Amino acid sequence: MLTRQRKAEIVEELRRKLQNACGVYLVDFVGMTVEDSRALRRELRPKGIEYKIAKNTLIRRALRELKGYEQLEAHLVGQTGLVLSYTDAVAPARLLRDFIKRTEKPRFKGAVVEGQYFSGAQLEQLAALPSREELMAGIVASLQAPAAGIAGATAALLRELLVLIEEVARKQSGVSE
Repeated sequence: MLTRQRKAEIVEELRRKLQNACGVYLVDFVGMTVEDSRALRRELRPKGIEYKIAKNTLIRRALRELKGYEQLEAHLVGQTGLVLSYTDAVAPARLLRDFIKRTEKPRFKGAVVEGQYFSGAQLEQLAALPSREELMAGIVASLQAPAAGIAGATAALLRELLVLIEEVARKQSGVSE
C-alpha cells in the first residue's frame, strides 16, 4: 500500500514528466508479459522515449494539474501505461504502431501530441505525420528553393552576358572563327 507521501511524490514526478513531454501516449498493457514490457522499453529508450506505468488515479491527479490533457482522462480505465517523448513528439507513434503490429499488444488508447489530442483510432494517422526534423528539413528546403532558383537564373544570365561580351569583342577586333 502506498503512503500518502509516496503518492504525492509519484503525482509530482508524473506532473513534471507530463509537463516536459511534447508527446504523451496512453496504452492499455493488458496481456503483456514482463518480457513484452522490457522489449517495448528496449525499443523506446534509444529514441529518448520513456515508458512509465502508474495507477490511473495518480495519472489523473497529475493530468488535472496541467492544461491540455483533459481528453486523456476518459482513457484512464483498466491498466494504463504512459509513453512519454521529450524530443520528437511523433516518434512514439511509429514505434508503438510497429510494436503493436508485431506483438498485437499493447492497445493504443489515445495521445496528446504538441497540444493536439488523438483518439485510439488515429494511431495510423499519427504515425504518418512527419517528425520535427523532417518538417524542419522541408521548411529549410522550401526556403532554399527560391534562393537556389535565383542563384541559378543569375548565373545563367552572367554566362549569357559573358558570351555576348566575348562575341562583341571578337567582332570589334576583327577576329572571326
